[in-house]
Amino acid sequence: MSTARPTLAASRRDILGKKVANLRRAGRLPAVLFGHDVESAPISIDAHEFELLRRHTGATTLIDVSVDGAKARPALVNGVQVDPVRRRPLHVDLFLVRMTEELTVDVRINVVGESEAITKLGGTLSHLDHVRVRALPDHLPDHIDLPIDSLVDFDALIHVRDLAIPSDATLVSDPDDVAGRVLAPRVEEEPAEPTIESVGEGAPSDAGADAASSSGESSGAA
Repeated sequence: MSTARPTLAASRRDILGKKVANLRRAGRLPAVLFGHDVESAPISIDAHEFELLRRHTGATTLIDVSVDGAKARPALVNGVQVDPVRRRPLHVDLFLVRMTEELTVDVRINVVGESEAITKLGGTLSHLDHVRVRALPDHLPDHIDLPIDSLVDFDALIHVRDLAIPSDATLVSDPDDVAGRVLAPRVEEEPAEPTIESVGEGAPSDAGADAASSSGESSGAA
């Protein structure tokens, strides 16, 4: 296993609050560096550099963060606040890890293979987005594969216990949870055709009754 990790240069910042908008205009991204028994430190990082980093790393990727040229320390991207319109990062939380301390994290599910219930029966795949595992920081998996070849019909299920979890990680999610299944296509009911109620034999309609009543009245008058 390669020990090389992505690096991220950071600088301490005194600019806080609404004034961080000036940092962003200058191409810097406000961030916070924190950890267990570590005082939170406001920092800034290069926005373009971080964007490139995000494209090639996942939520469980360790990053060596160096603040003002000091010795780099391993960290995880704990959270990213994103502009809802432009989809650009606004703020980053970086969590300093201890390499000898296990972490519990959510690991993304990666769907692999093909399901006959989808390709032949027209079903729709329903699956978990992630499972929770515990491992040392440098043993955290990037993803967990979900092979869907066994989903040949709508009754077939894949449980969390069926997933291949790396031997150096421990599953935390409920093993009985359904990790994947194929849902049958929805069949829309056709609207019922309108029905016309017919008047039964010997039972005069309102119009007929009125006509009969009128006829009787006329005869009596005559």
